[in-house]
Amino acid sequence: MKKIIVLGLFFIIAACSQPKENTRKLEAKIDSLQNRLDKAYRPGFGEFMSGIQVHHAKLWFAGQAQNWKLAEFEMKEINEALDGIKAYCTDRPETQSISMMDPAMDSMANAIKAKNPLLFKSGFTLFTNSCNSCHHKTNHEFNIIKIPVNPPFSNQDFKGE
Repeated sequence: MKKIIVLGLFFIIAACSQPKENTRKLEAKIDSLQNRLDKAYRPGFGEFMSGIQVHHAKLWFAGQAQNWKLAEFEMKEINEALDGIKAYCTDRPETQSISMMDPAMDSMANAIKAKNPLLFKSGFTLFTNSCNSCHHKTNHEFNIIKIPVNPPFSNQDFKGE
């Protein structure tokens, strides 16, 4: 009887130690993955803003050429960058001010949808002013955005088809 009890205790102890080993392995794997996540590349706020600035300029020249498909594309790119800021730059206080761009973005989207050059110009002016208002609100008033004078790229035809 003692042998059965000893064998039973042995099996119980062996069974209990196995989950602990599995738990340790899983914890080590989680730690390893967390370390990789912590070191993974995340675009910074500045990268997103530089992208927006490029698309801002391209949007202007697309609208001036009444290339509404390109203008719509550039708006999607700007929205994607703004969404990226909200997703990846949550630690930046400036992210809280991004929503102040929504009325200007809506105005631009409506002008493009209407294919209306006058609405586009006024919407773009509102958009540009909203950028500067956001910069001012977030203590980046030294970063002044203006309506572009020259296309950002000489290798793109903004007139389209």
